[in-house]
Amino acid sequence: MTATQHVTTTTPPHLSVVQPDGRAGFGALRAELHARCADEDLAALWAGLKLAERKALAASAGLEARDALRSIESMSQTDRDAIRAAIGRMSHYAQGLRGQLMPRQGSHPSRALAANARRALDDGDTRAARHWLDLIEQGAK
Repeated sequence: MTATQHVTTTTPPHLSVVQPDGRAGFGALRAELHARCADEDLAALWAGLKLAERKALAASAGLEARDALRSIESMSQTDRDAIRAAIGRMSHYAQGLRGQLMPRQGSHPSRALAANARRALDDGDTRAARHWLDLIEQGAK
């Protein structure tokens, strides 16, 4: 074989794992299966909620209160999407509230103890003030 000869090999073309709708609607079927899985997750969540929680979600989703008694399977896709969106909104709202209730980052834990010690001193309770000061000192060690 000389340097100018080319060796040709035939390799089968690479088949991707997921092909777009070229295979009898495989892409659409895949999308439907993903949607069903999402609905199963939503159904499990919905089934685990108390009635009052369901009513709050239904109201946030713009549904009627009696929809809280229905199963996810009996709802239209539009209603399911509205409930998913309501869950997302309420989750973000709850996280915001939690952030407001939690002490700010950088706030030293002894600040709350010192506030309790000051309150005890204002009330004339030196025993309680000493207790709070002892806790602050233990934390400083």
